[in-house]
Amino acid sequence: MILKEIKVKVENKNLITNCYIVVDEKTKEAMVIDPGSEVEKIIDMLDILDAKVKYIFLTHCHADHIGGVAKLKEQKGGKILVSRFDSEGLYKEEINLAYYVEINLPELEADSRLDDGDKIHIGEIEFEVILTPGHTKGGICLYSKEHSLMFTGDTIFAGTWGRTDLPTGSMEEIMDSIENKILTYPDDTILYPGHGRSTLIGDEKSLYFDLKRKEF
Repeated sequence: MILKEIKVKVENKNLITNCYIVVDEKTKEAMVIDPGSEVEKIIDMLDILDAKVKYIFLTHCHADHIGGVAKLKEQKGGKILVSRFDSEGLYKEEINLAYYVEINLPELEADSRLDDGDKIHIGEIEFEVILTPGHTKGGICLYSKEHSLMFTGDTIFAGTWGRTDLPTGSMEEIMDSIENKILTYPDDTILYPGHGRSTLIGDEKSLYFDLKRKEF
């Protein structure tokens, strides 16, 4: 597997989002995760890798993660995948917050709506879809057992978690998603979040254990 991280900038808000490219080395099939902006940078990397885009995977529907989808699909193809519960956010700016980050977002429509437990294949690489509501009601993570990694969008970051004060967000749900889903995977699983640096599940557990102790 080839994995590339590209930091893309939403200029009006000086906001940096992590976009990821996953490529199967044998077939050159590729998946682009959260192409939020600066599509030219993403396309340049795809060309360098001689990659064929099969899927454009969206961890959630916020504009800083989906701002480049239309242009990427137009130039490189690929099916747009998003959670069933976040699919309406692709075309409703009161949910995707395009007005807040000052992006003129074209109306998007998902090619496939994903559910918890679905499997995605890029060449010989298999990923499991994990529904992790909280940052949005349809936030999803993507896990590869073979490669011990998980793409987590804005559900969990190194040392913290995603905002829950935005439309469809929930503090109760994000804590449940992290504690009862994400943190149940092996400690050596690498977490690749939507912003900031990568981390390990084992390195994040203590934060949530401390929170639980403070509840009593």
